[in-house]
Amino acid sequence: MNCRGLIVELSSYLDGELDAQGIREMEIHLARCKNCRIIVDTTRKTIEIYCQTEPVPLPADFAARLHEALARRLGRKPSH
Repeated sequence: MNCRGLIVELSSYLDGELDAQGIREMEIHLARCKNCRIIVDTTRKTIEIYCQTEPVPLPADFAARLHEALARRLGRKPSH
């Protein structure tokens, strides 16, 4: 396992969907690679925070403002 392989398998690892061999390879790599440990820890914490929060109601005009901003960014006229 290398850093690129870890990124490819990160979701499966965090979701508990890797087979035993994949888990071993991931954990061996994580024991050696500080940067990948940071990525895994940060991603895991982000998921935990997201799962523990309540949805925030969006302003009523949010969708229209978002579409306008995207249209401006993409150089298109907003569709109303």
